[in-house]
Amino acid sequence: MSAGGESVSDDRFMAAALAFGRRGLGQCAPNPAVGALIVREGIVVGRGVTGPGGRPHGEAVAIAEAGAEARGATLYVTLEPCAHQGRGAPCAPSIVAAGIARVVSAMEDPDSRTAGQGHALLRQAGIEVIVGVGAEAARADHRGHILRVTRGRPMVTLKLARTADGYAAGGDHDPRLAITGEAANLRVQVMRSMHDSIMVGIGTALVDDPLLTVRLPGAQGLKPLRVVLDSHLRLPHRSRLCATAGEFPTLVIAAETAPAARRQALEAAGVAVALVEGDPAGHVDLRAALHHLAQRGITRVFSEGGPRVGAALIALGLADEVVLFTALKPLGRPGVPALSRAALEVLDDPARYRDAETEQYGADAMRRASAVRL
Repeated sequence: MSAGGESVSDDRFMAAALAFGRRGLGQCAPNPAVGALIVREGIVVGRGVTGPGGRPHGEAVAIAEAGAEARGATLYVTLEPCAHQGRGAPCAPSIVAAGIARVVSAMEDPDSRTAGQGHALLRQAGIEVIVGVGAEAARADHRGHILRVTRGRPMVTLKLARTADGYAAGGDHDPRLAITGEAANLRVQVMRSMHDSIMVGIGTALVDDPLLTVRLPGAQGLKPLRVVLDSHLRLPHRSRLCATAGEFPTLVIAAETAPAARRQALEAAGVAVALVEGDPAGHVDLRAALHHLAQRGITRVFSEGGPRVGAALIALGLADEVVLFTALKPLGRPGVPALSRAALEVLDDPARYRDAETEQYGADAMRRASAVRL
């Protein structure tokens, strides 16, 4: 095959490996969702994605499926194969042992335990290694892993819904607004399923009394960690979050000054409580909260936390993706803005965010913006 033909083939198979790897998003924490394909003479003979809870790794699954067909084949992998001993055997030596002749890797792993060592081990064994095919897409898919190992926090996807005139809710005594339709709501459920945790602020928890579960056919086993930012531990014992804490993992993150009696009551209901430092206003410090989640192994957070939390995440540079659904109908009267003017200005700043996706879901328009820098 010509060099040009090989390049086209590499792009095509890496795109397939990336698509396959995305199946593991939201299920692999604390490890990244790595996709791997083993290709022999243009035919896929093995494929794998990181398993639930982070094991087995995608490369190991693909090698096991390929068996003897792996010898002399090409491995396409969305992240550098690990070189360190963890809970299981490292992948790089297993690739060598399988007799794979060529490895096409999307990107180097920023984890200091690997960080180029996996690629170096493969090259030392005489394997041809090509790095960088599909790198931009891989960085997007592995953003949670990258941020966790380089900045000590998970990636955050902020989701907000607003009426056509920009409101997330009506007045203090208005009923809860049903802003988006069925198609948009289904897309939100898919997004939830691709994250390790779903996070809201206490204001949203009090007003909406949400369940924060994944409600998709066949997804009963998906149980992202439900997180409530609740500085003073105001989450009611009778809330649906507390009532279902025995079935769905639930964490409340409070300020260090939160009442001890409230903490004991929530823990008695099966809710985990973590205390972190507060900000000058006495609220949970968002950086501290995200750092705590990273320490728990969380790599991807889906924030549905409401206007105040959303504006704070954007202002602090912590909203890595912002998904904004805009309904066709206006509220038609004063209400609670979905985002502050300052937050909207940041979101529209091309130096801070770029549009990654625009889509229509029934009558609702979706805009997904991605932070320019990791």
